[in-house]
Amino acid sequence: MSTTLATETISAPQAKPRNVHPCNFRYAGRLSNENARALSSLHEKFALQVTSALQVYLGASIKLKLVSLEQKMTQDYVVELSPRTLLVPCAVNVLESSMLLQMDTDLAVPIIDLLLGGAGLLEESTRELTDIDEEIMESVTALLVREIERAWKSLNLSLTLGRSIKPTAIPHLFPVTERLVLLMFEMEIGETTGNFSIVLPTSFVGFLLRHLKASQSKQMSSFRNLPDASLRERMLDCKFLLAADIPMMRVHVKDLVGLKPGAVLKLEAPIKTIGKLTVENTDVFEAAPVRNGSMKAAQVVARLTEPTFVKE
Repeated sequence: MSTTLATETISAPQAKPRNVHPCNFRYAGRLSNENARALSSLHEKFALQVTSALQVYLGASIKLKLVSLEQKMTQDYVVELSPRTLLVPCAVNVLESSMLLQMDTDLAVPIIDLLLGGAGLLEESTRELTDIDEEIMESVTALLVREIERAWKSLNLSLTLGRSIKPTAIPHLFPVTERLVLLMFEMEIGETTGNFSIVLPTSFVGFLLRHLKASQSKQMSSFRNLPDASLRERMLDCKFLLAADIPMMRVHVKDLVGLKPGAVLKLEAPIKTIGKLTVENTDVFEAAPVRNGSMKAAQVVARLTEPTFVKE
């Protein structure tokens, strides 16, 4: 007797095809529209706070508004930067990163003039800032840093202000391949208009946005956990039809027939007769008609033991 063995061929599982998409590294790390709106909204409030703080500190008319939000590579930012710019680095105590405050010299000069007791006018031939000028500006940059900390209070971080630097020193702050986020403001000081910017590395912006969204979601959850108003509380804002009168009055028909504008209808009821206060045709209180200044009113005397409900 012969035995035939049947063998089955076990096929190996086929690997799933990989989806390969082209990537343009030049656009990697770009902010989404949602994140850009969140950053803009946050720093529009910052602009209002700085406006108030600078007006008090300088005693002059100041206007600051956010005009744009841009992303640039460090190398592109350095190339396009004007040499007549005040650059102040600021160390952030998280992520071991730094940020940069950028201000046109055309703005710094009138600010310095105001701090020295002048009228805050821009010189016709704008000069470069000296070491003394930069020391005078330290109080203003310190004020700006405090307002930034205030705007970012949900992060609970501290910023350390550094000494001003030249554009050539920027690659020591940010890697050449780092993508920077520029929050660009327009500042008006009297008749002078110039640019002020906050320059942030994209890595820190991601950290800022995560904490900003976490803070907003926490606030929304706290609103959702608020107890709903009870039916009693909601009814307090409702309006009901109310009347104060003397019900069941009887008069002769002949007295009604002779009525005309200006006539007085005598009611067969003593003055001391108490009327009723009705709510939606339901007798609730005994009340007497009175006057409150130039307004009519009803003086509640007693609550009816068993309110009478009128069936329609």
